[in-house]
Amino acid sequence: MVVPSAAKRSRKPRRSRNADILAVIAVTVISVGAAWLITLTILNRNSSTEIKIKPDSANAPAIMDTVAVAGDTTGGALPTKTHGELHLSAKDMLGTPHIMYGTAWKKDETATLVLQAIHAGFRFIDTACQPKHYDETGVGYGWKWGAEQLGLKREDIFLQTKFTAIGGQDRNDVPYDAHAELEDQVRQSVITSLRNLQTEYIDSLVLHSPMETMDETMRVWKVLEIFVDEGQIKQLGISNCYDPMQFQRLYQQVKVKPKVLQNRFYKKSNFDVELRKICKSLGVEYQSFWTLSANVKALASRDWKAVARSKGLSPETLMYAFMMTLGHTPLSGTKDGGHMGEDVDVMLAFQQGEEILDGKDMSRLSSLL
Repeated sequence: MVVPSAAKRSRKPRRSRNADILAVIAVTVISVGAAWLITLTILNRNSSTEIKIKPDSANAPAIMDTVAVAGDTTGGALPTKTHGELHLSAKDMLGTPHIMYGTAWKKDETATLVLQAIHAGFRFIDTACQPKHYDETGVGYGWKWGAEQLGLKREDIFLQTKFTAIGGQDRNDVPYDAHAELEDQVRQSVITSLRNLQTEYIDSLVLHSPMETMDETMRVWKVLEIFVDEGQIKQLGISNCYDPMQFQRLYQQVKVKPKVLQNRFYKKSNFDVELRKICKSLGVEYQSFWTLSANVKALASRDWKAVARSKGLSPETLMYAFMMTLGHTPLSGTKDGGHMGEDVDVMLAFQQGEEILDGKDMSRLSSLL
């Protein structure tokens, strides 16, 4: 019997030892590289929290696509820390000492700075329907993005804006019909503010300054009272009113009483001593602007700096502590992220019931102004 021969196997070419070694080296290099990438990614995430900004309108202001709010080392205006995780809410801070973030003269930076301020812990924002000095639309985008990123509700943010008469407007950029009746100008301004701020209601609407006559002031106020009755404005106030008699007359004649008086805090007006007493007796919140810039000499003095050092504060945050100890609300308009954090820190100390300044401290500081 003939036995069939076994089928021949096809032989695979034999790899050289050198090829095997090269393959091992390649795999090792790839593994080490991947490990480094993962490590760098983790380190980067730990040092800086990035916020992706997604404008919800084609008309959104053109600001940076990414804003770092923690761990920034650029030395710029980005906050060095955020209190967003504390879920601070304006509704819980009303009636207690706090600082309001002011947005005047910030122009195209407004949206970015408001966003940063909210991440830093500010919950009270001041603006005006006055394109000459404010970007109210930028405030609208800033607070909306901040609230969305931190999971805040509308009630967690306090929005204050103003009606500015035609005399305070840039005639080339008036937010209402400059030729309309005064009452219509007020209505158009409020509607514009609601749209710009992307909100269904305004927490506080302030008359930017008394009108030229008491009659005109009353005409403006009566229109604003209608918006209060309809729930689109929660409270009213007035600014740049330095005459105690004028303020008292307004308070007595209007149906919806002013809840806010916002004035420049400076020596020329004797620091509104009489007006602040009136506000205290009526339960009116006194808000101060130019709190730092109008008192530069006092803050630069040796004694003021000595008190600041003893309290672990900067001269500026000591001034804010001074105002809050008096029961007032100072406005901070800083563009610096580090300063935002410092301002919020001193505000939180008051929120937690800490006594920073005693009677002796207050008397000493008062004598320096």
